[in-house]
Amino acid sequence: MENVEDGEEKLITAVRHIAKSLGRTRTIADDILQVFSSFDNRFFTLDKTSDRHQRRRDAPTANPRQSPSPSPLASFDRTVRALECQVVGFVDSNRLIWSDSADAAAFLEAIDDLLDTASDLNNQSSPTTKPILDRMDHLLRRCVLRLDEEFRAVIKSTQPPVEDYDDDDAYHGGDEELIPVANPVDTYEIIIDALPPGSVADLNDIAHRMVAAGFGRECVETYAGLRRNFVEESVARLGLRPPPSDGFLAAAWDEIEEEIPRWIEAARMVFLILIPSERRLCERVFASLPAYADLAFSVTCVPVASDFLSFGAAVASVDQGPERLFGLLDMYEAVRDLLPEIDTVLSDQYSATVLDEMEVVHRALSASIRRIFMELENLIRRDPVKSAVPGGGVHPITRYVMNYLGAACSRPTLAEVMAEYASRVAVPLPVRVAWIADILLDNLDAKSKIYRDLSLTYVFLMNNGRYILQKAKGSETGIMLGEEWIRRQNSKLRQWASEYQQASWTKVVAALRMDGLGGVASRSASVATEKAIRDKLGMFNNYLEEIWRTQGSWVAIDEQMRAELRRGIAEAILPAYRNLVARLRQLGDARWLVDRYLKYSVEDVEARIDELFEGGSRSG
Repeated sequence: MENVEDGEEKLITAVRHIAKSLGRTRTIADDILQVFSSFDNRFFTLDKTSDRHQRRRDAPTANPRQSPSPSPLASFDRTVRALECQVVGFVDSNRLIWSDSADAAAFLEAIDDLLDTASDLNNQSSPTTKPILDRMDHLLRRCVLRLDEEFRAVIKSTQPPVEDYDDDDAYHGGDEELIPVANPVDTYEIIIDALPPGSVADLNDIAHRMVAAGFGRECVETYAGLRRNFVEESVARLGLRPPPSDGFLAAAWDEIEEEIPRWIEAARMVFLILIPSERRLCERVFASLPAYADLAFSVTCVPVASDFLSFGAAVASVDQGPERLFGLLDMYEAVRDLLPEIDTVLSDQYSATVLDEMEVVHRALSASIRRIFMELENLIRRDPVKSAVPGGGVHPITRYVMNYLGAACSRPTLAEVMAEYASRVAVPLPVRVAWIADILLDNLDAKSKIYRDLSLTYVFLMNNGRYILQKAKGSETGIMLGEEWIRRQNSKLRQWASEYQQASWTKVVAALRMDGLGGVASRSASVATEKAIRDKLGMFNNYLEEIWRTQGSWVAIDEQMRAELRRGIAEAILPAYRNLVARLRQLGDARWLVDRYLKYSVEDVEARIDELFEGGSRSG
């Protein structure tokens, strides 16, 4: 039994014999070959070989007596008819051409020949060639439509599906809006090969023919339409909500803030992995076609990137409450770090707009951060004097501002933002922090006026001033405020302590003075001296009990402050009281006088002083 190759060779030989025997003219022979080539592309090569021989025969010779050769136009016509027979079988096929590599190669070769012939014919363009050119144009369009179909099929058959997640834990949001979330990655220094190399090579072959045929943009649109869907679905898997709508600005900050960490993580995935991978794929699919590679990348990724960045722009435009600073700082740092990483990926003329948009978001976030600090100043100024803090303790605004400054100053990025714009006079962060601290102190001074007791006014100022220094000590806030500012604040604390002591204890000290009391020369004392001592002890007891009743609920914010205040009081009171008690004991009938008029011993007074500023009232 003869093998298949022998059979094919005999078949081709038979065709040649038929063409030679029956085709006494070139036209008849060409017609025979065209008929056979419409059934089997192996005869297409035979036909092209025959046509090349004919073109050589048609070439003019130096012999003027030789009969005139057929018109070159006839040769082109025969070639077009042969090509038409060849490609129609592929174009009208219900089977994908690229499912068979041999068919794909034959189809591409036919298109190349069609393009070459069209080029040759265009070089000889004339009214007589128009019908042939129209036929070729129609045939070429049919080929391009089929190439486009094959292009789509290759991408769809090899593009990995975006899988759904069935795990409920992999979703954010309520029951009405489940958003699939991709698993986190450990590194962003990876590039994904979205399509296998063989498919990329096939796509490149098709792209080159479509571009050569003048349908490069159509090829780009087909490619970008399919890949953009994949990119959009990939971004959706990162767990983000849709791009902000008009209602976004009205959303509670808590809801927006929850999205920020997811957006930052997704931004790294999108701009460090997904978009660079798409750039590489475009450069491979449209290899040697750089302009179309750039255009395909832009049409694929720019809309997705723009939608993605719209979240950052929307967040930057919301009302700037101070609590929003830290989320904005996180976003600012993320965008700042991404810009140099993607500069080369988005540097072409089509996708550079994404870089511009990212720069706009970067500047908008920076401006929002600076406005937040201005808003913090206004918030402090506007904080009303509502009611006095019990016991002269630390005011909530003091805690809020100092904790806020502590967290803000610990972010190095904040100083970078404050000094960013060279077009205007930048206010360095240390100067801004000192302004805020001074505004806070002015606000506290106004709030201290609400206390009717002047002594409590100074306790309130001391507590809040000391809290400010505690928060500044050993922190970035203290570094920002500077040593000079801290020295001034310590001086104020000493001044307030002195003024408190004068307001509360001056009359007590005056009651214990022994001015005008004569010396005691014997065991018996004058009636005047005894009465003066009794009066002083009575005033002292009344003052001490009044202070205890009034100040028993007052507070000092830490043990050191309590100890310093108590020590100052004891140093002013106890020596004088000890001397007065000693004088009382020197009088006649000392035991009786002590039992009758000495209500508190020196130890009792000292104990009472040590109970002050605990914040708990005790009856005396």
